[in-house]
Amino acid sequence: MKRMGVGLQMYTLRDVTAVNFEDTLRKVAALGYEGVEFAGYGDMKAEEMRDLLQELNLKAIGSHVGLHLLESNLDNEIAYLKTIGAKYAICPWMPVEARDAAAWQDNLKKFEQFGKKCAEAGILFAYHNHDFEFEVEIDGQIVFDAMYERIAPEFLQVEMDIGWVQYSGVDPLAYIRKYAGRLPLLHLKDFKGGEKGQKIDTVELGRGDLPLNDIIGAASDADVEWLIVEQDTCANPPLESVAESMEWMKANYLSKF
Repeated sequence: MKRMGVGLQMYTLRDVTAVNFEDTLRKVAALGYEGVEFAGYGDMKAEEMRDLLQELNLKAIGSHVGLHLLESNLDNEIAYLKTIGAKYAICPWMPVEARDAAAWQDNLKKFEQFGKKCAEAGILFAYHNHDFEFEVEIDGQIVFDAMYERIAPEFLQVEMDIGWVQYSGVDPLAYIRKYAGRLPLLHLKDFKGGEKGQKIDTVELGRGDLPLNDIIGAASDADVEWLIVEQDTCANPPLESVAESMEWMKANYLSKF
């Protein structure tokens, strides 16, 4: 098995970072996470963030950048990423009004433009899925597949949220294999209960229904660079949740190296 980095999507700790961003990053590093993926920077200047990450030996993987920022502030977003040494700019979500078939035709044109601008600056653009990308078709093809078929890999990479893939009724292992070589980032999360259309709980790794060990093995075969822990909502205090997930990673993945 190939050694992949273990990162954390900081959105999981949004309530904690709202109180003290720097202190939260210090705690994340102390737990053993090797990298972080941002979803906002807590008003920290790029140079301050760069210096803190270097001090903590945390790698800046990339950042989730909302559609409104991609459209209105992409130059500044790219500059921040380059300053902190991050490689990826990821669109994390599409607003409800931008999810029908007609809107997706326009979205894909925008994605290609974003991807070209990022590529010019040495940044890779990626898209992070939920379930709605599996619910709409463009010319008989589900949106998830259409976007990657229509946009060249150098302008759009895959950040696969494996929890939402399984929730959508798609075989997560098959989809990892399908996008091998174009899938540098995999959001590793665990869902418990709930079929499509029903309530689900996002839980700590190992407490849910996903075949996590098989998923990690498939990710290694697919040349994934980073396994990124994310928990949409936490029943326990968020820092306790990400600590438990890291302990699962240490026992079931990191212990193999």
